[in-house]
Amino acid sequence: MANQKKYETILIEKDKGITWVILNRPDKRNAMSPQLHLDMDDALEELAVDPETEVLILTGAGKAFSAGQDIKLYFRGTQDNPAMRHKARNASNQWRWQKLSRFPKPTIAMVNGFCFGGAFTQVAACDFAIAADDAIFGLSEVNWGILPGGIVAWNVAQLMNYRNSMYYAVTGDPFNGKRAAEIGYVNYSVPKAKLKAEAVKLAKKLMAKSPMAVKYTKECVRAVRFMNEPEAADYLNAKSDALKYMDKEKGREHGMKQFLDDKTFRPGLGEYDRKKAQKENAAAAAKAAKAKTAAAAAAQLKTKAPSTARKAKTRKTTRKTKA
Repeated sequence: MANQKKYETILIEKDKGITWVILNRPDKRNAMSPQLHLDMDDALEELAVDPETEVLILTGAGKAFSAGQDIKLYFRGTQDNPAMRHKARNASNQWRWQKLSRFPKPTIAMVNGFCFGGAFTQVAACDFAIAADDAIFGLSEVNWGILPGGIVAWNVAQLMNYRNSMYYAVTGDPFNGKRAAEIGYVNYSVPKAKLKAEAVKLAKKLMAKSPMAVKYTKECVRAVRFMNEPEAADYLNAKSDALKYMDKEKGREHGMKQFLDDKTFRPGLGEYDRKKAQKENAAAAAKAAKAKTAAAAAAQLKTKAPSTARKAKTRKTTRKTKA
């Protein structure tokens, strides 16, 4: 997007294929207000089709990832305004789950600090999550008399085992980034000083791979969790066929060629050489275009030839008639 939109509650920064989406209410620990939900809902819609965005990293400004829903603005501020409550709730669910979990590019949650309540959903929606060792997580809803609603309890039950989900949801006890990694809520944790570098490192690893293969793979892993074995087999076969058709880079073809013929690639140790594949695709496209041009020229000559012969025959017939 040449002219990047400006938002009231979020920042968007781009750097060589990585798009940073930053919740930007640091004075409120990035608590999610109705306006933040509307901003994020719009931003994800734009970024989903943005050619500059290859990987999206979601994080928070300042010392917090997000303190969850803004109690004053999201709950009390909309309780007497059903229309705004509906609008805010819809945008909240749309961006935190529907759009983020189905985002066509890889997504990484970089949890840099406090992550409470409703913020658990967007962490769960991201394909990957990295936390600072000292980041603080907490399902604090029970502490002020509500339950982890929306789909927070469902998100937690999907990523944690039953015992840990029950314990942290019912006690409201906080836990740090190291513990979040131990119980499977994030992929891993690192010292805060290394957090951004680790997120960039993961993003670059993902960008080195076939974009379509990454897209289809992450879609499959999410979907098959809710299928039985026959359903999963049918779904995966269909997605595999779709990938072969949709992958204009022809990764499968180049991967096999580089492994079997060129002997330059070993799948277990890294991705195929995409730059080489792109050069070969460009050369093949140029060759095909040249052949098409030559064929069109030949067809044109062939069309002209009979016409010339007919004209010559007509002139000959005319001369005979005159004679």
